[in-house]
Amino acid sequence: MSASPLTLAIFCKVVDNYGDIGICWRLARQLQREHGVLVTLRVDDLASFRRICPEVDVEAAAQQVQGVRVLHWRGLDDDYTPADVADIVIEFFAVDIPPRYVEAMAARTPRPVWLNLEGLTAEEWVEGCHRLPSMHPRLKLTKYFFFPGFTNQTGGLLREAGLESEREAFLGQPQQVRGFLQSLGLSDTEIDAYKVSLFCYPHAPVAELFAAWQDGGEAVTCLVPEGVAAQAVEEFLGAAGHAGTAATRGNLTVRVLPFVPQPDYDRLLWACELNFVRGEDSWVRAQWAGKPFVWHIYPQDENLHHKKLRAFLGRYAPDIDSLQSVMLQWNGAAANTADWSVLWSALQADKARIEARSSEWQARMLENGDLATNLLAFAVSLR
Repeated sequence: MSASPLTLAIFCKVVDNYGDIGICWRLARQLQREHGVLVTLRVDDLASFRRICPEVDVEAAAQQVQGVRVLHWRGLDDDYTPADVADIVIEFFAVDIPPRYVEAMAARTPRPVWLNLEGLTAEEWVEGCHRLPSMHPRLKLTKYFFFPGFTNQTGGLLREAGLESEREAFLGQPQQVRGFLQSLGLSDTEIDAYKVSLFCYPHAPVAELFAAWQDGGEAVTCLVPEGVAAQAVEEFLGAAGHAGTAATRGNLTVRVLPFVPQPDYDRLLWACELNFVRGEDSWVRAQWAGKPFVWHIYPQDENLHHKKLRAFLGRYAPDIDSLQSVMLQWNGAAANTADWSVLWSALQADKARIEARSSEWQARMLENGDLATNLLAFAVSLR
């Protein structure tokens, strides 16, 4: 008789609009599709979830989406029994699991494996904290910290098994790439230009970058999801930045796109020559896209995010000054304010080196395995 499938619960509180649910949704789907795990995803913000997965019903307390059971997590006061508890329980980024669920975990036989899936950082201390246990102060439960990361002493990065073959197949058919971009509303002129996707937080110096592109010597098409960099986009367009709106000034065309499902966002990253990304989810996808990217890190108090940014740059581009300068300036972490026309010219001059680094980095990250498989193997080893 075959063993029953593993059950797994993910608790996700949406803080960064799309990054938190983006990561949890990718993890849930991969565990279900590739490993046969029965996954329940508890998420507090179905509206944000729906923007990256249109199948989600924002009114449903419970629903099945692409093989994953999705529950609207309404708060900490819900009641639970041991029967409600999964074999493996994941709290994403130190979210507070409902106290009664934790008590039900302690009452369950056998007790579940409890993991805190942490945020991604390139800082060295992560290796020493990866897989560390933490005893519950009152109950007979142990929680383990699991860190994604960039070395084989961490959990690696989220990546589906077929992602690279999908990317190669897509890019190997230029007409398919063109057709995809046309489906987003791009004209032939916009498709033939240097294409940039732009996903950032509101405080990014977008207007300054737009000015550099507008007055530059190369035609640029900037593709921006609706609602992103709203002030700078609307000032450039001279109108509200609704999906489908576009305008051209000088050598820059800005086109506003609708939010697209995650598979189409991957295609957008693959189809562009450069990707501006933010937070964690789109940052990781940009790395797997194999294209040059500029990362906008989630801001933290006392500029702690600048330390994290420099740690990543120290691993990713220690010898590419132009890329370091652009990312530091984009995040407000540079010592001095620089002219974006100068920054952009230097970045383009290093284009071949940056493209080569993107490919080298991908190969290095593949050696670490993927986060979902590594996490599941660790959890099973604790049962």
